[in-house]
Amino acid sequence: MTTPYAARIAAASASVAARLDDEGVEIGLILGSGLGDLADRVEDAVDIPFAEIEGMARATAPGHAGRLVVGRLKGRRVALAQGRLHLYEGWSAQDVALPVYLMRALGASRLVVTNAAGALDPELRPADVMVIEDHLNLTGVNPLTGPNDPALGLRFPDMSRAYDPGLRERAIAVAEAAGLPLARGIYAGVAGPSLETSAERRWLRSTGADAVGMSTVLEVIAARHAGLDVLGFAAITNSATGGPEQEPDTIEAVLETAARAGQTIAAILDRLLPQL
Repeated sequence: MTTPYAARIAAASASVAARLDDEGVEIGLILGSGLGDLADRVEDAVDIPFAEIEGMARATAPGHAGRLVVGRLKGRRVALAQGRLHLYEGWSAQDVALPVYLMRALGASRLVVTNAAGALDPELRPADVMVIEDHLNLTGVNPLTGPNDPALGLRFPDMSRAYDPGLRERAIAVAEAAGLPLARGIYAGVAGPSLETSAERRWLRSTGADAVGMSTVLEVIAARHAGLDVLGFAAITNSATGGPEQEPDTIEAVLETAARAGQTIAAILDRLLPQL
């Protein structure tokens, strides 16, 4: 059964494919708040604003350029989303997930997601990088709600290994060999846009989460539905422990710190992408 959403994905894919050569895509990347500089390093790049992709919503969040960049990065053919879509912008879960299905339709078999996140774990510091081991979807929605097209994926995809253990261990090994610090932890995804109360942050920590943000989890669900192997990195931008020392956060500070953490993520990907 072809669903309206599957037809929308096909239309988006066709509008992008019409602007590319016949060479396929190997890896998809989604870059979060303040992490978009990696897009400027893509060679032979074709830049397509989200607004020019049929059926794609527009990115409105600070630090999100809202464009798809297709080309070569460290020798691999990539489709890179410079910026993403969020529930708090007013988009649906399926709007948020559409870039993932688009990348799969273009040929990607692996997805690398990055985000900016607050540290629930007091051991994490601003500008640290955390490789994501697992996540908690606390957004209240799921991009798979509604009719399922078997051509897109299984009705009930398994999420017990949402983030590929082999890719994660390879990233850890690359970081260790290069002397780049890399933490490990669980990411809690919430809807936003208001930041969490101190009580919410303490509760999130009690659930086992190490970092919290407003993205990623819906994209990863879609990626696993579509059969993509996933590797995730969180750029730690601020302390979010909910303790008495908690300081107010600003988007300016978050973006500045995310850019510093992004340098570490870029250095890891420089060494990792040729191996993927």
